[in-house]
Amino acid sequence: MPAETIAQNLAFINWTVLTGLAVGSFAAVVLARLRTDATRGYLAFTAACAVGFGVLAWLSDTALPEQLVGSPITADSSFDAPRRAVMLAFVGLASAYVVALARRQRAAPLALAALATGVGVLVLGALAWGNDPFAAVPLLLQFTILSAATGGVFAAMILGHWYLVTPKLGEGPLILFARLLTAIVGLQLVLFAVWVATGAGPGGAAPFAVLVGPWALFVWLRLLVGLVFPLVIAWAAVQTARTRSMESATGLLYIGVGAIAAGTILASGLYFGAGLLV
Repeated sequence: MPAETIAQNLAFINWTVLTGLAVGSFAAVVLARLRTDATRGYLAFTAACAVGFGVLAWLSDTALPEQLVGSPITADSSFDAPRRAVMLAFVGLASAYVVALARRQRAAPLALAALATGVGVLVLGALAWGNDPFAAVPLLLQFTILSAATGGVFAAMILGHWYLVTPKLGEGPLILFARLLTAIVGLQLVLFAVWVATGAGPGGAAPFAVLVGPWALFVWLRLLVGLVFPLVIAWAAVQTARTRSMESATGLLYIGVGAIAAGTILASGLYFGAGLLV
């Protein structure tokens, strides 16, 4: 049964969500530090959250089973030790960047180094669970865009809260984050269409076959709950932020966090359970 297969591989789904939160939210901090006037307190707090998610992701990684159950995905355990080591490097560098932010230091090289290790974790994850180097490329793209959406919406929601205690902060940072989030979810929707039309993924589905059959319920939930609904929410957040309705924008982003997290769970569950990219 599809639901049972997804449940049996929940550890890999958990890894995807936690790693996405860690890498994506830290990337948002780096972007905000280099391109906006977001406050030091916001940057340090969100970066510290990324460190916390990174620690949880590392703990999750160390508890992963050697193989997936009832799935066409074959895990390559030779990437386990390097992936965990790179995750620890990310946690260490990101922690150092939190200290640098607290000391009012720009520390751009440190931020970029930490971000590079975060991307390295995604690369090693794709190589471990892509079945072969060629198939690892679209999986890396999936991991990257899931991280950008999951971590990005979390960082945007936290930023919305910051306006409640920093009313003089310009609306530019939140508008930028909301616009980027809209673009990211829009890109996810495009990739969904491409992957469904081509039957992408190690599961070997025929074009458009995933829209019917045993996995169809989860695929449609991924489309409607995890993509279309968050796209509308992100667009509405842009409009409310432009009019400085920050409480409304924050509320919308709260809803976006739940919807995008649900979409990430569905996307990773369909990959690790059925070998489907959606």
